Amino acid sequence: MVKLTGTFSKLQKKHTLVIGDFMLDRYTYGEVKRISPEAPVSILKVDNEKMLPGGAGNVVLNLLSLGAKVTAIGRVGDDIQGDILKKLLKDKNANVDYLFTQKNHKTSLKNRFIAESQQILRVDFEKIEPLLEELENKIIKKLEKVLKSIDVVAISDYGKGFLSDRLLKSLIDMANDKNIPVIVDPKGKDFKKYEKATILKPNLKEAYAAANLNDTADIEIASKNILDITNVNYLMITKSKDGISIFSKDKKTKNFPVKTKEVKDVTGAGDTVLAMLCIAIANKLSIDHACELCNIAASIAIEHIGCKEITLSSFAKRLLEYDTENKIFDFSHLFALKKVIENNKFSLLGINSSHLITDIFKSIKKLSKTNSQVIIYVLDENPDDEFVDLLSSINEVSFIILNNSNLKNLIDEINPTDIYIMKKNQLSKLNDTKELIKLC
Repeated sequence: MVKLTGTFSKLQKKHTLVIGDFMLDRYTYGEVKRISPEAPVSILKVDNEKMLPGGAGNVVLNLLSLGAKVTAIGRVGDDIQGDILKKLLKDKNANVDYLFTQKNHKTSLKNRFIAESQQILRVDFEKIEPLLEELENKIIKKLEKVLKSIDVVAISDYGKGFLSDRLLKSLIDMANDKNIPVIVDPKGKDFKKYEKATILKPNLKEAYAAANLNDTADIEIASKNILDITNVNYLMITKSKDGISIFSKDKKTKNFPVKTKEVKDVTGAGDTVLAMLCIAIANKLSIDHACELCNIAASIAIEHIGCKEITLSSFAKRLLEYDTENKIFDFSHLFALKKVIENNKFSLLGINSSHLITDIFKSIKKLSKTNSQVIIYVLDENPDDEFVDLLSSINEVSFIILNNSNLKNLIDEINPTDIYIMKKNQLSKLNDTKELIKLC
């Protein structure tokens, strides 16, 4: 398998601390068929509405859907929006014990109005104000306890006033003392407040603004300015459809292009990248592999209207779409395969190289008519490369699994709809797994 599929297979569940500006997103869907007689504006006839955590809350959702454990630190207002936001996150199994209520503060609410997959208006209800000193002290005192079980820290700054300079410095210093990586999605022009974080992840516009340069300037100059100001290990600049650029302390630069089918909406794509980056770094992947995984996650996010949670299953499917020439899995890469085929019907066919290829082909054709996916299990202990390559060239073959000594556990995990083997060059259905296991 290609290195990314193997890398993806190594991802383990990690505990992420998400700290930042939590908001509530409301999506109002409908259709526009006429213009108002009161003013030259469209009338949206509402069909339905939904509420989702926004801002740092969207980072939490993405982390949870990617299999992470998440603790959230932030503030809400003493209002119904704050109650809804906390409940939505708690219902997804996020730890919301450290989402504090600030008196007289209004929970940020963003209402997006959407007609026929097109956002036509956004209405914001919010009050941007600094963190109260009393609450700031309370949170800083809690950090030591919270960080004991944390693998990576995600700072999601939306410029709403919660992330004070003192709170940021306390958090980054404590995390550095404990060797916990800190990844920042910044806001505003002052990046000095994120000094000594591990990775700083602005978009292109934010990077130019922080470097005090216009967007025609050389991005290398902008990156050098930011690295000098912040003393971070890596500067990761996201460039929407143009992918990601990484700049390091040693002044090395790498570019990672993004592949996408269609750009519908970039809303929340930065949060998706932050979530995937946290998981990759928490699993001690290289920055290069992390960027490649982030690009794939972003490509899925921008193909949807509004904030899109990326699941391990959808991510694995997209990863394998990019690696179309690779259908072959050994035991070390089965994690990706299991995520792709979960909840899908498929037939598992056990074969070896002693069977005639014409008979194998006929059997595969027959199975493909009953189930959308056919997975080949190669029974040979050391199959010939040409034989495996030939199998992978057959369109009806979705995936190929090479001989695994722990076959019983594998079959239990991937849960095939039907199991077949070739007997005397004929297709034979098995009632249970025992016969196939005996052949291995």
